[in-house]
Amino acid sequence: MKEAPHVTGRGTAIIRKAAPLAAALLLSGCISFSAKPPPQLISLTPAMRAPAGDLAPGSTEPPLVVVNPDSVHELDQVRVPVQVNGSGVAFLKGAIWSDRPARQLRIVIAETIRAKDNRVVYEDIGSATAGRPVLTGRLEAMGYDAASGSVVIRLDAQLATPGGTPKLRRFEATVPGIAPEATAVGPALNRAANDLAAQVAAWVG
Repeated sequence: MKEAPHVTGRGTAIIRKAAPLAAALLLSGCISFSAKPPPQLISLTPAMRAPAGDLAPGSTEPPLVVVNPDSVHELDQVRVPVQVNGSGVAFLKGAIWSDRPARQLRIVIAETIRAKDNRVVYEDIGSATAGRPVLTGRLEAMGYDAASGSVVIRLDAQLATPGGTPKLRRFEATVPGIAPEATAVGPALNRAANDLAAQVAAWVG
């Protein structure tokens, strides 16, 4: 049985030089050195927050369940829609949602109700809604309107109470004078979301 050949001298030097190159080639598949910037992530954050500590101490209101609203097709994804005209929809260049817009809006609405009404609010707890009022709805618009240069959020809300007739109401919030750029549209969407959440909180309360 022959022994495996040993690599010495010049061969060893070649291997040592090749090792860093191989590592660099492996890393190149994971890291981009392109000058092109990544898309801006748009996240919604509540302007009002409940204080730290026990939530709703002594509240006499029944716990409210806030459920993700349904969405029109163009909002059921992470790209930010641009309403070009009455029937044409494009998407904002260089921007994506950090999460589905309906879920982000639900979080803002729920936290606004907690902070404003000092009320226990559950979010998206599935089928465990029996005997509790439930707030849901349908998100009709949440993006940029090119014709008016505005950010628009429109929600058809539904509040169902045990044994009662569901209440329905359309809410809308707009922020005008916005350039069609990711850096301008993102903050405007956050302002509009908090405006709409305050409207919903006043209606629910």
